[in-house]
Amino acid sequence: MKITNKPRQFVGYWGCDSRDKLEARLAKIISKSGGEIPVQKIENSSNLSAAGNENHPIWNVASTECDRPQHLPTQKSDKTWQIAALSASGLSTYPSTNGLLLPDTWVNVRKNFLILGREPFGRVTLYWTQIEQSIWFASSLQLLLNICEKPDISIPGLYSYSCFSYVPTPLTPVEKVFAVPAGTELTWECDRDSGVIFKPPSKPLLEWREISEEIQDEAAAITELQDLLKNAVERQISDINSHETVGVFLSGGLDSSIVAALLVKAGVKVRAYTLDFGEAGIPEYPWAQQVADSLKIPLVKVDATPRRIKQVLHSAVKALDLPFGDGVTVPLYLLNEAASQECAIVFNGEGGDQLFAGWTNKPLIAAAVYQAANPAGDQTFALQYLRTFHRLWGYESKVYQPEIYTEIQNVQPQDWLLEALNPAVGGSLLHRLRRASLMLKGAQNIHPRAANLALAFGLKVRSPFCDFALTDWTFKLSGELCLRGACEKYILKRAVENWLPADIVWREKRGMGVPLTSWCFNEFWHDIGDWLNPAVLQSEKHWQPDLAAQLISGKFAAGIQGRRIGEMIWLLVMWQNWRSQILGEKVKHKSWNHPFWLPRQVWNYRQRWGE
Repeated sequence: MKITNKPRQFVGYWGCDSRDKLEARLAKIISKSGGEIPVQKIENSSNLSAAGNENHPIWNVASTECDRPQHLPTQKSDKTWQIAALSASGLSTYPSTNGLLLPDTWVNVRKNFLILGREPFGRVTLYWTQIEQSIWFASSLQLLLNICEKPDISIPGLYSYSCFSYVPTPLTPVEKVFAVPAGTELTWECDRDSGVIFKPPSKPLLEWREISEEIQDEAAAITELQDLLKNAVERQISDINSHETVGVFLSGGLDSSIVAALLVKAGVKVRAYTLDFGEAGIPEYPWAQQVADSLKIPLVKVDATPRRIKQVLHSAVKALDLPFGDGVTVPLYLLNEAASQECAIVFNGEGGDQLFAGWTNKPLIAAAVYQAANPAGDQTFALQYLRTFHRLWGYESKVYQPEIYTEIQNVQPQDWLLEALNPAVGGSLLHRLRRASLMLKGAQNIHPRAANLALAFGLKVRSPFCDFALTDWTFKLSGELCLRGACEKYILKRAVENWLPADIVWREKRGMGVPLTSWCFNEFWHDIGDWLNPAVLQSEKHWQPDLAAQLISGKFAAGIQGRRIGEMIWLLVMWQNWRSQILGEKVKHKSWNHPFWLPRQVWNYRQRWGE
């Protein structure tokens, strides 16, 4: 049976401008969405919340997710109203200090105050911009862009994207539009008499840090972890009836396999979805099939071959909302598309690497040992961490045109890492790295892209590893239980070794094998000349016009070869498509001054003979 799901999002304003002016702008946002961003019409009172009087700021929200403002209990005399909220899972899971369970993102008002907040895992995005004397907010960047007169590229946003493959908060790719960081509340105050809005202070909601009560007993840790994993899933299936089928995205890796096993153990009807990249690369689906067979659940193999990637590229960029440069993003769009035809709820294994010290921590620990013998300060370690992203940092003079290169000279990308790596938080190196991974690679990349894709299809997406009780417990673990010799995620593997086939639990970790380099040299060859056309890049005045040709020829840099060629090409492709699909920039005149119009075999011949 086909499931019909509706995208979920909200947009609104709060401030001191005239209601007529603000309502006209809100109507403009809804009108410009053109049905692709189907916010309910402004006159639909059942989906519209409004309040305010002459003494307080006025506000209004149009939403497809929440119906009416909700009064929140508070110890203060002033009433607090939650006027907009959104949860990727459809459940409220964040435990606030007053005992309430909060959604993933929320908008509250209290007398002269506006409060925007996000839970610490960063699952749902929240943006804001100030126009005159009002704050506009939305769960989708595209909604806010509908009222920006001429949205311009943020150069720090562009530079950070080339370093990380995502734009770190509070930056966005657009000037004067900002993101609320995960695990943070921002509060504005408005003086209605003067019409002045005061700059918001930032309030951290939760600080991931090592707990002094260390767990060293392996047997006790295994038992506790098994219970925590089961409880995490139980909390996320509380609204699922026995007849409902849920989807699970199954790569055959450890984390997604654990989630599938726990759902089956809990008696949930499960349909698994896995990716098929075609003939190139090392296939993942045989591992997923092994897990599905062992759990006796159906497995749907989703076509993620180059033909399908090209067919959905523009739709995927729109669904992602932000530019995300990892090669897995468009295949993940295809997973959500397939699941949305049969399910309303999907589960994934995202977050396991961040919780249990996945494989990327090993080179960092080695670097820290070296630094201990050759100390050079926190900035040096931040640079070591920056290298783990394996993007274009360090190659700026070859990447950017001279004007942009000059402009970014005073921008230090390691500054976006310092809070996450803050040594003042204390604790062992391993737990500091886990904290950083939760705050950076998890909350700013993995979780928001997963939520954006699911929300675009109206799916509720649930990540059992994003569980606060489980996460707090992992900060009690001794380092040896997380990383034992060359074996990462040791205690997690020990806890689940009787739930899954041994070769699934103990096989060596590999990232999802999207064969980007093979595709770039074959199926995407001619498309690269279109996506990264030199004349277009030259006219936009950001990237070097011959960047794609330099990368594909292997002449760009000695450190970018093999797999990394495809990763860098794709990072650029996603940015350029984001500019055209989200910013609506019209592509300029294209040239034929590039190698991609030639058959690849001819290009190879010319490369070999230096012609």
